[in-house]
Amino acid sequence: MSDDLGGLRRAFADVLTCRVATVRPDGGPHLAARWFVWRDDGVWVSTKVGDTTWTHAARDPRISVLIDTGRDWADLTGVRVEGVAEGFPAEHPDLRAPMSSWHEKYRQLFARDGFEKFTSDVTALGFLRVVPSRVDAWDHR
Repeated sequence: MSDDLGGLRRAFADVLTCRVATVRPDGGPHLAARWFVWRDDGVWVSTKVGDTTWTHAARDPRISVLIDTGRDWADLTGVRVEGVAEGFPAEHPDLRAPMSSWHEKYRQLFARDGFEKFTSDVTALGFLRVVPSRVDAWDHR
């Protein structure tokens, strides 16, 4: 595990999208892009309650979150966080601080009709908290 989780959190704080890998019932991987915030208490990944990511994590909570940047090989930098997911529906009282951080991060995307579009697509918002058990980072720069 990386010794500098705070440094990694700061380095990837402005990345808007992560990729979340869950385990399908047949044991294969399921991968999906999601919004997230990485706080001291874990990586909080937003998803629809009841969607494939949520359902897989509820059945088998082993999860991997990939956060990366760069396009060319020499620019690639990223971090993979592995852990166990714990689901929180939007009304859960423990979500106040994570949801506040999440709203702050994505505030500009909710401007104008962004929030209306989001809420029409995501009728039941939930978060998966992933407390890191393993963290691997790389930097090709």
